[in-house]
Amino acid sequence: MQYKCGMYGGSFNPLHLGHVRCMIEAANRCGRLIVVISNGINRNEIDVRIRYRWIYQLTKHIGNVEIFILNDDAASKDGYTETYWLSDAQKVKAFAGEPIEAVFCGDDYDNHSFWSKCYPGAKLVIFPRRIISSTIIRENPLKYWDWLPNIVRPYYVKKVLLTGGESTGKSILAINLANYFNTNYLEEVGRDISMRSGTDLMMIPDDFTDILLQHKAREIEAVKRSNRILFEDTDCLTTLFYLHFLEGNEKEKNEALAKAIAQINSYDLILFLEPDVAFVQDGGRSEVIASDREKYSDQIKGIYTRYGFKLISLSGDYQTRFGKAVNLVNQLIGGDEEYETDYFGKF
Repeated sequence: MQYKCGMYGGSFNPLHLGHVRCMIEAANRCGRLIVVISNGINRNEIDVRIRYRWIYQLTKHIGNVEIFILNDDAASKDGYTETYWLSDAQKVKAFAGEPIEAVFCGDDYDNHSFWSKCYPGAKLVIFPRRIISSTIIRENPLKYWDWLPNIVRPYYVKKVLLTGGESTGKSILAINLANYFNTNYLEEVGRDISMRSGTDLMMIPDDFTDILLQHKAREIEAVKRSNRILFEDTDCLTTLFYLHFLEGNEKEKNEALAKAIAQINSYDLILFLEPDVAFVQDGGRSEVIASDREKYSDQIKGIYTRYGFKLISLSGDYQTRFGKAVNLVNQLIGGDEEYETDYFGKF
């Protein structure tokens, strides 16, 4: 241990691996390390509670790290001037309650930075960060995915929902897209639950409650494991559509639950699969829906529209749909690859 008390500060907007490495090395050199989160309440930064949690999760095992939130009302980083520096340094010193012997920072600062003015007498320790920068990451977080710690990545994962009527290829397309983009997918949880009695005609209200709750819970966990994108096969509003086929008042509670989940759901892209491919009866699909696919497809569209979701329709054969979906996802994540649906036909 070189220093009794040290501090390492930044906005961590977002936290990246350069920050993490600095914190580890700073903590190794101190009996006590104070990590200061600079929070610009007027600068449209990531919620400070999220940034606090990232740092806490990455340092809680160390034992000598404390986190201090330093709020300021400057409208911009350029507006955060010397008046703020000196006043805020006093707040950090008061939180420390003892002399700060070392100030740690990345090599985007030097010996003439404001750190020296704010903490005279403290040793300025500069760590190399290998050009990793929050400013650059904010321009395109998915492009700089490798710079993000695992704890941060879920914040930036894009969610792509595939929905539509029965037998429109949602499940196969979700899996194919997940494989193509090297990530994971959330399967339709209702498929197995609907067959608990051997037929979906004998489903009970608890089955629908289970579908709604399990899907949302699995989505939360799947986001944590996703590589930039999560593909979802249907959601609560598709379940709401199927609830309309139930008889009696027992469906009302599940309708309320589906609507409540819809209020907290958000997606970066919703692909609606049109019913213009052949209907395949796998033994569990509704012949009522099969008899008028356009009608029921429009009903599902209407539900999403009423809840303010914007849909992009996919039609054509399976290869055409796949190519269109790939291009839309590439646009979403900032990729520059254009998928050609007839690529293999050129050979």
